[in-house]
Amino acid sequence: MHSFIEPVHTAFQKNANASNATDMKAYMLNKFEFYGIKAPLRDEIVKLYLKEHSLKQFAELDLVMKELWEMPEREMQYFAIDLFVAHKKLWSQASIKLIEYCITQKSWWDTVDGIAGDWLGTYFNLFSEQTILITSQWNKSNNIWLQRSSILFQKSYKKNTDTALLSSYLLHLKDSKEFFIRKAIGWALREYSKTNPEWVIAFVANNKLSPLSEKEALKRITK
Repeated sequence: MHSFIEPVHTAFQKNANASNATDMKAYMLNKFEFYGIKAPLRDEIVKLYLKEHSLKQFAELDLVMKELWEMPEREMQYFAIDLFVAHKKLWSQASIKLIEYCITQKSWWDTVDGIAGDWLGTYFNLFSEQTILITSQWNKSNNIWLQRSSILFQKSYKKNTDTALLSSYLLHLKDSKEFFIRKAIGWALREYSKTNPEWVIAFVANNKLSPLSEKEALKRITK
């Protein structure tokens, strides 16, 4: 185990809760193992550690991230998500390779949405020339998690949302039978409805979406 990981691994082991772990594993459909550490405590452990410790080279960050991603306990992937954000100063255009690795390995909604929320918006703001090149590939891929990422990467952009790009990506996937794609379409529209509800209402009215996507899209508007 890499020396950078050991202190957090030890802290997670020390704070493991078997009862919580059973519940968390069941909630995630028994796809992953858990220490059973709830988010507030986990965040506290990680925040304190990252406040005092950092990596100096991207090559080492890449190595640590991939080791964390291979560990069986899901909290280690959550740690990796926080770790990568904390090292934005080491990011380069080529960091997209590691981002894609994390999206497509051990994939489930929890890590994919964490990446969309914490990494993607920032990455594509830093390297805007990559936005259409990368996200269009994701949108047209056969990997539902890359597709979901193409839909959600703008969710924090608010008034800076590229609505033409969002519309294009949603329309390309609107007939998908995948639950996680239909849900993501609705979620992206719901988030943008906080900024521009009129646009969202018009988009839903003018395009036949799945009932799930439409319900999610209009949730805030129809309250």
